[in-house]
Amino acid sequence: MKMGVELEAARSVVNDKLIFVKVHLPWDVLCTYAEILHIKMPIETNDLPSEQSPLRWFIRCFYPSEDIIHKEQEYFTAPFQKDRLDHFLVQNKDHFFTPSMRSRMANYILSRAVYEPKGKTKFGISKLLDGGVYKAAYPLHDCRFNVKSKESESSNERYLLYTEWANPLSFYKMQPLDLIRKYYGEKIGIYFAWLGFYTFMLTLAAAVGLACFIYGYYTRETSTWSKEVCDPQIGGEIFMCPRCDKQCTYWRLNTTCETSQKLSIFDNYATLVFAVFMSIWVTLFLEFWKRYQARLEYEWDTVEFYTQEEQPRPEYEAKCVHERMNPVTQEKEKVPFRGCGKCLRLSCGIGTVLFWIALIIVSVVAVIVYRLAVFFAFSVSLHRDIKHIKELEPLTGYVTPQMATTVTASLISFVIIMILNVVYERVAIWITDFELPRTRTDYENSLTLKMFLFQFVNYYSSCIYVAFFKGKVVGYPGQPVYWLGKYRNEECDPGGCLIELTTQLAIIMGGKAIWNNIQEVLLPWVKNLMFRRCSQQTSEQVLPRWEQDYQLQPVGKLGLFYEYLEMVIQFGFVTLFVASFPLAPLLALVNNLFEIRVDAWKMTTQCRRMVPEKAQDIGAWQAILQGVAILAVVTNAAIIAFTSDMIPRLVYYWSTSMALSTNHTMEGYINNTLSVFKISDFTNFSMPEDEPPWFKNSTTCRYRDFRYPPGHHEQYKFNIYYWHIIAAKLAFIIVVEHIVYVTKFVLSYAIPDVPERVKEQIKRERHLTQALNLKLKLGNFKPVADKLREHADEHVLNVG
Repeated sequence: MKMGVELEAARSVVNDKLIFVKVHLPWDVLCTYAEILHIKMPIETNDLPSEQSPLRWFIRCFYPSEDIIHKEQEYFTAPFQKDRLDHFLVQNKDHFFTPSMRSRMANYILSRAVYEPKGKTKFGISKLLDGGVYKAAYPLHDCRFNVKSKESESSNERYLLYTEWANPLSFYKMQPLDLIRKYYGEKIGIYFAWLGFYTFMLTLAAAVGLACFIYGYYTRETSTWSKEVCDPQIGGEIFMCPRCDKQCTYWRLNTTCETSQKLSIFDNYATLVFAVFMSIWVTLFLEFWKRYQARLEYEWDTVEFYTQEEQPRPEYEAKCVHERMNPVTQEKEKVPFRGCGKCLRLSCGIGTVLFWIALIIVSVVAVIVYRLAVFFAFSVSLHRDIKHIKELEPLTGYVTPQMATTVTASLISFVIIMILNVVYERVAIWITDFELPRTRTDYENSLTLKMFLFQFVNYYSSCIYVAFFKGKVVGYPGQPVYWLGKYRNEECDPGGCLIELTTQLAIIMGGKAIWNNIQEVLLPWVKNLMFRRCSQQTSEQVLPRWEQDYQLQPVGKLGLFYEYLEMVIQFGFVTLFVASFPLAPLLALVNNLFEIRVDAWKMTTQCRRMVPEKAQDIGAWQAILQGVAILAVVTNAAIIAFTSDMIPRLVYYWSTSMALSTNHTMEGYINNTLSVFKISDFTNFSMPEDEPPWFKNSTTCRYRDFRYPPGHHEQYKFNIYYWHIIAAKLAFIIVVEHIVYVTKFVLSYAIPDVPERVKEQIKRERHLTQALNLKLKLGNFKPVADKLREHADEHVLNVG
């Protein structure tokens, strides 16, 4: 109240012990803090012609009706100055500052208001909330979400947002971003602008990915190598070596017929084209987003936000007890650290993050050990059950030990990921609070980096293992490689590990989407329902607006952070491993169409109104997206080279098959990829205990590798063909990386970050601001000039 704020108390209608304190800011206080916060206000109507799309007649049906949500008038703006009020377009003092601006100023005052409990000086509404003095602090919604307000002063913006934005029937419409920004602030607006743009760009990627999937699906029957696996005369006569010691037995190659046909859907030449396309797509997405973001920065007056408006956090100011000389202003200022205090805090934070990343790696190793142990158990149990129960024999093509191990391990990985997420979130927040960043942006960027590093390892580690490590170092049947000296290393299916990577991605992406929707929709709805039941209204009086909002769910300080994190993790799945799963963009597109409306529904109907905040861009997420885009080129090239069988097939086609046949077919490819092992070379530890009847007269078995056969002077060592393939794989990665990186660089250079029209508008606004300042300076000089002229006239008369 000493700072000029007016407070009004109101007792709860439902609970007599609950009191609401309404905060009012008079006009003079609004003007004062608008100048402190450098809020930009209109000085002149925008006189530059607006862009008119030639397809506006078509795209009009995808936008909210202008009769319902009126188009905002565009203005040139300048930072507000209280003593120059007459130069701003003040038509009505009651509506000059928007409700979101008023909420920002009220929150700024409340977060710095001083109070003295027991003689100790403290300040900030956050401290009072943490201590339980106040239960909540929030801006008010302007009306009910599904009923228009009858008050003449209400703009019914919440109702408009619900009907035109949060309504599921509006899924095909573009978002009313200007209204979102006006109601919730620029920070919320920029998130939904990014999410909508990302979803729009996914449309093209999803269409190309779906075309690649359809191509693979309809050509799976014509795949030569898949035919050879399924052919009883070829795959049925190839006897494979056991995949584990003693308990596993020999098996026919054609038992993996179903898996090889599924694999051919994803492992084909269209996948290579799609991987290159996605590398170009992600560059176009980021470059066009920069242009779109630049336009929003100008339209929403955040071009110079960081240099003018951002203030230190109250938590930072409360710790400022030491003095230092500011190197820029050469004035004394208070800081929270002295000497190397900041370095020590950062070192503690880095050490804690590395410890948790190491913990994730340990959990990944534990899942790998589980896979090795369970594969052995599944191999034994499935073999025994099918042997004794003839009805289960048709399932051998569908339920293989590899598939059962992959599915169960993926589910366990998903559960571990979710548990570690919950625990680490609290640790990351505690570390960031301990580091004490100066501004809100610094705080969020620091937390963003910590959380993403953890989530990157947590979500992608299992996929990285399957893609780049599984089946790469397994030895050969007579001398396998063991983990911890006990567990035999996993081998890939004869068709490769690509189908397992696809399964892993599908389970994690699908499970994550379902879990997030449960958290975002079901939990807030159930909590609000329980709260209303527990505090049921006993009188016939209608609840006032502030009491209705109190019954809604609070939005945490980092509510928007988790929305970004969810989408960026999804972006990683779509780009980093898309070579193994072309349907990933389509799944992401469908999820995002629901995500936009679900988030909108949650914000407008289930949550209290958030304190509006300014934001110039998406912050540290921009750099993270660029890093993921660069890494995606390497991972997709490596997946095609080392995880899929594309390079060995190309080498076979251009070398062996052309030398053996004039038709240049892939016939004989499967036989070429399998080496021979003599069963008498088994050690006593790995010799299978049981042999199927059809294997009694066989002396050799086959295994997936390129090694010399028994009897050769270098038996079981890698043959020259193996080194040819390794050279081809490395050459492929180098060539593809250079081509894609050069293309990305050219596109980044050719597409300017800021549209030309936006540059013109910024120049025009700066010109008007400079003209206004010059006019004011000349106006200040006029009284002085008049006074000098009067003295000059007197002097002339005296001389006369």
